[in-house]
Amino acid sequence: MRTLVHLSDLHFGRVDEQLLAPLRATIEAIGPDLVVVSGDLTQRALSVQFEAARAYLDSLPGPQIIVPGNHDISLYNLVRRFLQPLTRYKRHITSDLAPTYFDDEIAVLGINTARSLTFKDGRVNHEQVASMRAAFAGIDPALTRIVVTHHPFDLPEAVERSEVVDRAPMAMQAFAEEGVDLLLAGHLHLSHAGNTAERYQIRDFAALVVQAGTATSTRGRGEVNGFNVIRIHHGCIEVDRYGWDDSARQFARLKTETFRRSANVWAVHIGGLLAAGL
Repeated sequence: MRTLVHLSDLHFGRVDEQLLAPLRATIEAIGPDLVVVSGDLTQRALSVQFEAARAYLDSLPGPQIIVPGNHDISLYNLVRRFLQPLTRYKRHITSDLAPTYFDDEIAVLGINTARSLTFKDGRVNHEQVASMRAAFAGIDPALTRIVVTHHPFDLPEAVERSEVVDRAPMAMQAFAEEGVDLLLAGHLHLSHAGNTAERYQIRDFAALVVQAGTATSTRGRGEVNGFNVIRIHHGCIEVDRYGWDDSARQFARLKTETFRRSANVWAVHIGGLLAAGL
């Protein structure tokens, strides 16, 4: 079994400072095998914000897989936005925009979906998809394949379709061909877990999509601050959603959802039956 902590949308520069120490303590108590951070480490891509984010990440367990978000590209400095869009991110966080983590149970790949030409939307391109194929080529079929992006490939029902990452159908077809199991994302400040069967009707394939809300930002959009704990067994994934309990001044587990795989289809596990949605 592998345990992942999935954080997103930290937004240093606009964090709720009271959450930082309890979040760290909770993560340390969980003892994850891997910490995943799916973008928007800063509010306005300022050096001081990246420095604060780096210091906090250094206080959390490792190893870590981190990808940038749209807020990690300068918004108002047009020179930086278009000519040096992720220079500060690469200086302070990581120069690797396609990070990987492989062990004998999981294969994790980060893909950068943040782009200079749009203020908030994201995109995946053909070169990134080709790199994904190369990264997963020849690995043990028993490994759970995980892709981490900032922008989501699927959405909660109430969210507009425009929030889906651009070129998602092209990427999803490649994910199906490579047997990708799990897609982790953030961006919306909303938590969500489900499969891709309805949006992408690909024969005999449905990946599991898990969305994290914001762990530390003051912009909760109707949800308490939170994060996910993902426990990966062979053919089974449990998603625990943790949320901030203001009265107790700590993060607590709010709900657990279980998903099982049948062939290449992930689906909610309810009372021993698979709700595949196919």
